Amino acid sequence: MQVQQSQVAKPAWGMRVGWLLLALVATLYCVWRFAGPSPLQTNLLALLPATEADPVAEKAVDTLATALGDRTVFLVTSHDAAHAKAAAKQLGATLSASGAFGSVTAELPPFDVSKIAGLYMPYRFGLLAPADRAALADGTLSLHDTLARRLYSPLHGGLATQLADDPFGWLEHWLAGLPLATSNLEVEDGLLVAHRGNAASVLVMATLPGSAYESKVQHAVHEAVAHGEGALRQNFPDVTLARTGAVFYAEAARAASEREVHLIGIASLCGIALLMLWVFRSPRLILLGFVSTALGIVCALAATMLIFGKLHLLTLVFGASLIGEAVDYSIQYFVVYLGAGRDWDAQRGVRAVRPALMVALTTSLLGYAILTWVPFPALKQIACFAIVGICTAFASVMWLLPALLVRAPKRSPQRVFAGAARLLGAWRMVIGGRRAWGVAALLLILAVPGWLRLTSDDDIHLLIQRDPVLLAQEQKVRDAVGFDNSTQFFVVRGETPEIVLERAEALGAKLDGLTGAARLSSWQSITSFVPSAKRQDEDRTLLGQRVFNDPSALRGTLVQAGFRDEVADGWLAAYAKSDHSVLSIDSWLAAPWSQPFRHLWLGRVDAASTSGGYAAVVIPQGVTPANQPALIATAHTLPGVTFVDKAASVSTLFGAYRVDSGIWLAGALLCVLLLMMARYRPLGGIVVTLPVLLAVGVTLAVFGYAGVPLNLFNWLALMLVLGVGANYAVFLREGAARADADLGAVWTGVLLSAATTLLSFGLLAMSAMPALRSFGATLGTGIAVSVLLAPIGMPSQRRRAA
Repeated sequence: MQVQQSQVAKPAWGMRVGWLLLALVATLYCVWRFAGPSPLQTNLLALLPATEADPVAEKAVDTLATALGDRTVFLVTSHDAAHAKAAAKQLGATLSASGAFGSVTAELPPFDVSKIAGLYMPYRFGLLAPADRAALADGTLSLHDTLARRLYSPLHGGLATQLADDPFGWLEHWLAGLPLATSNLEVEDGLLVAHRGNAASVLVMATLPGSAYESKVQHAVHEAVAHGEGALRQNFPDVTLARTGAVFYAEAARAASEREVHLIGIASLCGIALLMLWVFRSPRLILLGFVSTALGIVCALAATMLIFGKLHLLTLVFGASLIGEAVDYSIQYFVVYLGAGRDWDAQRGVRAVRPALMVALTTSLLGYAILTWVPFPALKQIACFAIVGICTAFASVMWLLPALLVRAPKRSPQRVFAGAARLLGAWRMVIGGRRAWGVAALLLILAVPGWLRLTSDDDIHLLIQRDPVLLAQEQKVRDAVGFDNSTQFFVVRGETPEIVLERAEALGAKLDGLTGAARLSSWQSITSFVPSAKRQDEDRTLLGQRVFNDPSALRGTLVQAGFRDEVADGWLAAYAKSDHSVLSIDSWLAAPWSQPFRHLWLGRVDAASTSGGYAAVVIPQGVTPANQPALIATAHTLPGVTFVDKAASVSTLFGAYRVDSGIWLAGALLCVLLLMMARYRPLGGIVVTLPVLLAVGVTLAVFGYAGVPLNLFNWLALMLVLGVGANYAVFLREGAARADADLGAVWTGVLLSAATTLLSFGLLAMSAMPALRSFGATLGTGIAVSVLLAPIGMPSQRRRAA
């Protein structure tokens, strides 16, 4: 006897050591990843798929997101302008001293604005403002009157030019059209100030030392801003502070997700532990169940980070809810263990539970595998996480738990099992046998009106919901600055930079021509800073025809107006030398002051793209639902121009995949039906599949009656209802097929499995993320109906007795 026990102990200890090593490796890898730069992906845009027709548009989306992502803006407001300015200076000093930012700008540094005019001076004869160009073209321009206005009514602006270099003021007029100050801000005392009513707002700008989506950066910024706000409240109680920037949204999303992970994880663990303790009355079984679940979770974490590099917040929150499903396998094993009593044999227990768990695993994997086909990065991660987690949990039940549960149980909850058996018998009398078909018909009749009331909503905000407090503060900043940070823009492409500039100019002309409701407030384009070579040549030719066609007369006009001979001769000579002088994009990009606008030029892109190797963006301001159709139509009329609306593209994709998901669900149902028919013969397969089929139909009807629009995530959750909900009928069917099985114990295990799954997945319905709320509500409803109807799949009493 001792020899036999030692022979059993050796493989048992070997199995324990093997699983211990796996757990250590997975845990150490997770600790190592979280000890360094955070692997959490807090960039909500990273959840979105590539939706545009070509990669150039996606590059434009990424470029604009990066250009705006590292900027942080603070708005200090007070009814006392002096207080607002003093508070802004204090805030700037506090933030700068914190070391959390790469740079902080409250007071504008000295800048020689003549450098801007200096860049354009060599090319001034090819740069005409629209009004000057029109006046020269139609011959209404009087050189004498223009020169007189320039001499006696000079413009005293920051971008003024010298009379000797620009006697008629044409370059000065062109410089005045640069979109350098297209906002409500004015420079006062070295600060950027906006006045609205009797309130004064001062802008403080900062850049980040790293990515806005790094946890280390977020923590540092959070502490610095909290310290700055506290100092303002103490010294300037009348001042309010608004802030905006990607780092604040990312930090808020991360904090909200961490709260949900803790809530769902702790609530699931406590709830499942209490349920298992109530049923099994064994702390040891609870511990072993959580060991199996913990192995699944830690291996899923390690595999997901190893494969994807980053861990989406959505995946992390969903992973916390996977506890309820992963523990199902161990629960089924514990039911067999307790039901065996003194006759317990670990390997015999594995053989008894293996068929049901194999079918259950297959149906669950089918549901999650479908998620891998959807092009949403977060859903692929969720599928990977779930597949690794439940496979690991299944494997641990098959090989680890038998090595840990060698001795027979000391006691069995027979009273609970007996009560469950009575409940199952009574419920089977209501819905089982031939009555199942009547129940199915009744449920379908009740469901049809709900189906007819179903609607859909594919809004992108179902996936991303930004913090409302931050949104309100962002709107305050926008209102003060007068800038509409639109997510809609045009991408202009061409084979060469020149073609891109010409097409962007054609687009600008079209946008300027929009009238009525289609009119824009303004637009930003690279061509506002760098006209095309063709435009520069046309302007120079126009000057040659209208102004420099008679050099001696022009010289006389200048001398008569008071210009010295050498100044007049120098200006004429400069025109003669400018024959081949063309301002290029590279020259503009090399100027330091162009940095805030460089995102308008994408530069060289994929040469294999259908629209050419270079691209730029044109950003319209004041886009509304009324003028958006006109903008889209404008893009269609011009070659190489595409209107990009990331939110609308994702919403359209949501809708397309929502429709496709109905087909996927039907195909998955067919696969499950065929699997069940192969396992339980045709009629048996139909009745085992019937509960989950009815659960899907009833869940859809509930949403219809409740008036809740369906989205892609409802349909994807129905895939999981199919994968998880089919397990309960399988567990009952397999339990009824075992001659020595206690149906009360089997039904107890099914109810406990459903309760743990409902507890964990149901908590998702309380998530702040709309996508997870849809998941949770759908899963909770579907799983509840599945377990209630699961006895339909049991064989009749006569067949079981036979």
